[in-house]
Amino acid sequence: MGKKKKLPQIVKDIRAYKPNEINYAYQKNVSYSQFSMYRSCPHKWALQYKDGHKIFSSTVHTVFGTALHEALQHYLDVMYDESGAAADRLDIYTIFEDALREEYQLQYKKNKGSHFSSSEELREFYDDGVEILKTFKKKKSQYFNKKGWYLVGCEIPVVMPPNKFYNNVIYQGYLDIVMYHEPTQTFKIIDIKTSTRGWNAKVKKDEDKQFQLILYKKFFSEQFNIPIDNIDIEFFILKRKVFDHPDYVIPRIQTFTPASGKVKLNKADKALNGFIEEVFDKKGYKDKNYTPTPSKWNCTFCPFKDNSELCGVSQ
Repeated sequence: MGKKKKLPQIVKDIRAYKPNEINYAYQKNVSYSQFSMYRSCPHKWALQYKDGHKIFSSTVHTVFGTALHEALQHYLDVMYDESGAAADRLDIYTIFEDALREEYQLQYKKNKGSHFSSSEELREFYDDGVEILKTFKKKKSQYFNKKGWYLVGCEIPVVMPPNKFYNNVIYQGYLDIVMYHEPTQTFKIIDIKTSTRGWNAKVKKDEDKQFQLILYKKFFSEQFNIPIDNIDIEFFILKRKVFDHPDYVIPRIQTFTPASGKVKLNKADKALNGFIEEVFDKKGYKDKNYTPTPSKWNCTFCPFKDNSELCGVSQ
């Protein structure tokens, strides 16, 4: 067994960081999911977050994504803190299966004991996850190099007020994977996404998706006093299904790096601050009318679509 690498001080410092807890007596937290929901439909956001109409929204897709995150993050923890061989000795498929079962049970309880999937569907998603994990183990060196690289951590918190005029509004997010390359003193923030068949050109151009990582880059830079030019970002996309092709193998893992230079950073920052200024004041949420933005996509998947008392808008 080789000698364990000494952790760079900056990695130790980030690992040791403990954010201040949000004081809900006078502070409001916002997340990327809130911000994205508001951009999609302000009325839906208001119903859920301002008015407190919490409706169960978990699906087998979200359960699958959470379980796969846990399995991959566990594998990377062992790979970088011990060795690749030690990570390969993990029974990663059982770890994934246990996480899938536990997350489903947790969401089942939140759904008042009502099932939202079937044993057959869960088995299909489990089998898909196993295929993803097999591919990841086989090709991990293409995506995660150990030469000069350190795993800073998984689920690294970023917690801060994004708008200096609204210190009562705190942005809270967790970075799936953060890597540090010591020779160049650069970081890479990686966000794991699960997808049925991957991201096409249209999805890659979706600024709502891009803004999540771009904002994480900004807040990570500010929270740890790291030059923003020393931070790269990447979506790590895991496909459940791949087409059979007679001439070439379609990869099950896809990566995508959105542009995150000054123009995109300013655009994302302006969008988030616009959201904050539209819905918050110094006391909390603004009491105003939040207009629905009906569309086939928004209304089809809206949990309030059949509740005429709360919404009543349909396509």
